Amino acid sequence: MGPSFLPRLVNGPFDDPALFVQFRHRNRAILFDLGDVAALASRDILKITHIFVTHTHMDHFTGFDRVLRLMLGRDKELVLVGPQGFLSNLSGKLSAYCWNLVENYTNRFILHAIELHPDRARCCCYPCHKGFRPDGEIRETPFDGTVLSEGGLTVNAVHLDHGTPVLAFALHERFHIHILKTALDRLGIAPGPWLNRLKTLLYESADPQTVVEIPGPPSGKPRHLKLGELTDSIVRISPGVHIAYVADIAGSPANLQKVIALAEGVDHLFVEAAFADRHREIARRKHHLTAGQAGALARSCGAKQYHLFHFSPRYTDCPEILEAEALAAFQGHHATSTQG
Repeated sequence: MGPSFLPRLVNGPFDDPALFVQFRHRNRAILFDLGDVAALASRDILKITHIFVTHTHMDHFTGFDRVLRLMLGRDKELVLVGPQGFLSNLSGKLSAYCWNLVENYTNRFILHAIELHPDRARCCCYPCHKGFRPDGEIRETPFDGTVLSEGGLTVNAVHLDHGTPVLAFALHERFHIHILKTALDRLGIAPGPWLNRLKTLLYESADPQTVVEIPGPPSGKPRHLKLGELTDSIVRISPGVHIAYVADIAGSPANLQKVIALAEGVDHLFVEAAFADRHREIARRKHHLTAGQAGALARSCGAKQYHLFHFSPRYTDCPEILEAEALAAFQGHHATSTQG
């Protein structure tokens, strides 16, 4: 079976940043950054459980209204994560609308917001049926770099500088579980949602003696097999996928070294490449990376693949310049280094 996570940029390289990560064979997704998401189908937006926002410049947060509108009136909980000042920014968005009708909604939609500081996380809930007023006091918990940890995946974050505090994120699958279809066929077992339960047990390091119920045919009885037996017969374990997302950062040594630590050995590095190397002084003033810096960063991370986005519109007629400069640096043929 294929990878557990299917990442794709929502927009083209000259448009707003947003990375949609679909969970394979599950009705779930997460989103990194929240620029214009008009190109994202409504059914995909409704799969989203977590949104990780690097910062709230308009091109990274303008899509919030569409997400909010689609989720209104649904039984849904959405987690939003952002940098310092995020709770205030989110409250400002929510307070811009009149919510006098939501108290009559029978569904319960709740926003859970997390504002990350280098040493702590500030958390607050915004229930729809209360007009998105904060539900209780802001709660603070220590922050150790991990913002999400569940089952087989973690999402880590680091604080970087873009002339304002920004975040970069990395999703790491603990290990990948391959289900062998030929083995299922040999045992006369049909694939189905029960496999998600099997995977959950494996990620939780459950006792091999745990009994797993496998639905039978429509007119038949379910089968019951032990986790250990199933693991030996139909499962193969391989290293998990590692995805990193880096947008809008200055090319300073401090920033770049933090990203390298976050994304070492990454399978997919999504990284901004705002300017050509000949405009490196503009990039420095605007706190962005050049294409050469992006390629060199991917090389320093040991990235298996990199994906560029967030090109300056000045290169609309010549995007190949940015692609070529990044590739040259990635291959080690460029003077630009990760030392800025």
